[in-house]
Amino acid sequence: MALQLYHDIFPANRDTDSAVDLVLLHGWGMSSLVWDENMPELLENFRVTVIDLPGFGRSPIPGGEYDLDYLSKHVLNVAPKEAVWMGWSLGAMVAMNIAAQHPDRVKALVSVTGTPSFIARDTWPYGMPAEEMQGFSALLNEDADGSLIRFLALQAKGSQSQREDIRKLKEMVYFHGLPAPQALRDGMNILCSADIRALLPDMRCPSLHVFGKNDHIVPAGTAEGIKELLPDAAVCTMDGMSHIPFISAPEAFLKVIQGFLCGCRS
Repeated sequence: MALQLYHDIFPANRDTDSAVDLVLLHGWGMSSLVWDENMPELLENFRVTVIDLPGFGRSPIPGGEYDLDYLSKHVLNVAPKEAVWMGWSLGAMVAMNIAAQHPDRVKALVSVTGTPSFIARDTWPYGMPAEEMQGFSALLNEDADGSLIRFLALQAKGSQSQREDIRKLKEMVYFHGLPAPQALRDGMNILCSADIRALLPDMRCPSLHVFGKNDHIVPAGTAEGIKELLPDAAVCTMDGMSHIPFISAPEAFLKVIQGFLCGCRS
C-alpha cells in the first residue's frame, strides 16, 4: 500500500462550491505551517490545499529516488485536478516543474523566492555560489540540527524583522520534530544540483514571481533571469524583505499577490 503525503483541505469562507483550488507548497526544512499567517485572507476566496513534502512536517517518505520529479509525482497524487499553485523556495521549484510538465494541472502559478537553479552557473549568475551550498550539504552530514538552524538564519538574513523571523522559523521547524534525515539530505541535493531552466518556456499558465530585495539565498537579480526565460511573467521585488516575505510581512506580501490571485478566480 502506497504511503500518502500529509495534506489538508480548507474550504473557502465564501461560495465554497464555486471556489477555485489553491495549492500551497513549503520549502526545504519546513512544513505547511509556514503559510498559517496567510491562510485567513487566502480562504476568503480559495479552497486551499496545504501539502507537506515527503519527509517534512507530517508526511512520510514513500520509496523511490528522492529528486525533483519524485517530489512532483507525490505532490500531484494528493493535489486537486486543477488549481492555482503557490510555492516557496524548493516548493516553488516543485510547482514550476509541475507547471511545465503537467500544464493541465496548473491554472496559474505564484513562485515565492523561487528559482529554476539555486546554484550560480556560467550562464546563470542569479544563484548562490556552488561552494556555499556544498558547504551546507557537508555540514548537514555532520550536524543536521545545526545546519538546519544555520539555513533558517540565512533565510531571515536581510529582513527588517530578522530576529523575530528566526524565532518564528524555529518554532515552526520543531513543531513536528526534525524532518527525516533523508528528506533533509536529498532535499539539499536538489537545491545543489537541480536546473530546470530549459523547462520553463514550456509553462503556459500565467505566473507571478515574488522576490525579496535583501534575499541571501535567491538574489533579487533572479527577476531578470525569470523575465529572460518567461517574457510574459509578472515579477515583483519587495523592498526590505529576505527569503521569507510571507512570514516577515504577511500583510504586505498578500497585497503584492492579491491582484494576480483575483485574476485567477475568473
